[in-house]
Amino acid sequence: MSSVDISIYKRPEELLQNLIRFDTTNPPGNEAPLMEYIDSLLTAAGFETTFLAKDPARPNLVTHLKGRGEAPPLLLYGHADVVTAANQNWTYPPFEGKIADGYVWGRGALDMKCGLAMMVASLLRAKDENLQPAGDVIFCAMCDEETGGAYGAKFLVREHMDIFKDVKYAISEFGGYTMYIDNKKFYLIQVAEKHHCSAEITFHGPSGHGSVPIKDSAMYKMGKALVELNDKKLPVHISDVTEKMINIIASHISEPESTYFKQLLNPKKTNEMLEIIKDKTGNFFDPLLHNTVNAIMVKGGERINVVPGEVTLYLDGRILPILNDNDLRDELINVIGHDCDIKITNYEQAKADADLSLFDMLSDILKGKEPDCIPIPIIISASTDARLLAKLGIQTYGYLPIDLPDGFSFMSSVHAADERIPVKSLYSGTDAIYEAIKRYRG
Repeated sequence: MSSVDISIYKRPEELLQNLIRFDTTNPPGNEAPLMEYIDSLLTAAGFETTFLAKDPARPNLVTHLKGRGEAPPLLLYGHADVVTAANQNWTYPPFEGKIADGYVWGRGALDMKCGLAMMVASLLRAKDENLQPAGDVIFCAMCDEETGGAYGAKFLVREHMDIFKDVKYAISEFGGYTMYIDNKKFYLIQVAEKHHCSAEITFHGPSGHGSVPIKDSAMYKMGKALVELNDKKLPVHISDVTEKMINIIASHISEPESTYFKQLLNPKKTNEMLEIIKDKTGNFFDPLLHNTVNAIMVKGGERINVVPGEVTLYLDGRILPILNDNDLRDELINVIGHDCDIKITNYEQAKADADLSLFDMLSDILKGKEPDCIPIPIIISASTDARLLAKLGIQTYGYLPIDLPDGFSFMSSVHAADERIPVKSLYSGTDAIYEAIKRYRG
């Protein structure tokens, strides 16, 4: 008899606490102890597991729940690494896994150790109840998502793509959480994400001695470009997913908010409407309707008394899935002009279209538990490992159902101090994923 308590699946908050207590801050990651803990639970329950690693300190863990062979495999995956909690003011220590005020507190509580806890709990329950789903369920706990996936998803897709053979659909982060508009409760199911890239903009100008006034310097041109980027939005683009999302919202809320949302789909009115709804929705919809860039770093100048002749501005760019890096470059030129050199780097193209084949099933699960809730498909403004699995033709659904109270902003809490999740959400979320395993038919 194993001393490992596999009944922990009945207490997903305890399982999450245990995961949080492994400090997997990336870098360096050091995900191995956490993976070994998950492995001990799975093997005690009778699962056969495999470790796949580019670096032994950073393994990925894979297992299967055997199905009836009536459907293609369903993939459940999530990452074990977290971002730093350094230099943040936490109410409770970030790696303590404290339960207080009805929440589990700690780094990774939302992103995304909660998801790993839900998935592991669902698998342990399935094994305990002798569930045999229509198709195999593949579970993969990955490392290194937060810094690009070189040791995790990229490594697996390049070196071990056979583990994803015949997979068409997957469940992972980021969606499934709630948002309230006009007192209506919406569940946001992620079906697509923006492309990520970097942009390097180099400005040139006269150089010289710091004591002599120099007009139109490279530094001045960069400053002028920053003002333009701050004051002007990039053009409006309306994807099919965002159009569907906004139409569903508009059909469930009252006037005048309903009209405001419908007008978001009129490019001539979009930015005006975003300002009107901003107090209630924050900036949530803005990046779903525009490409965006943020200034991150500046490189230029060697000495305090020398005006540099060249300055480079580094931008974090996010591109809507219906567009590409050339579109972003053209949009930047239209804002800041041609008097600079623009280079798009580190461009990782995400899936351009969304397969909504499982959306109704996932929605019905939520509605079965909360008849008044309204599931909607979304594009997220960030990027996840889904972009890498998409290279194999896999459609990921961000479906980690998290029932948040009205006024709790999911995106404002991720990567921030006092990251936390309601304890009750771990139960309802685990039940939803378990139900998805039962109902999946391919």
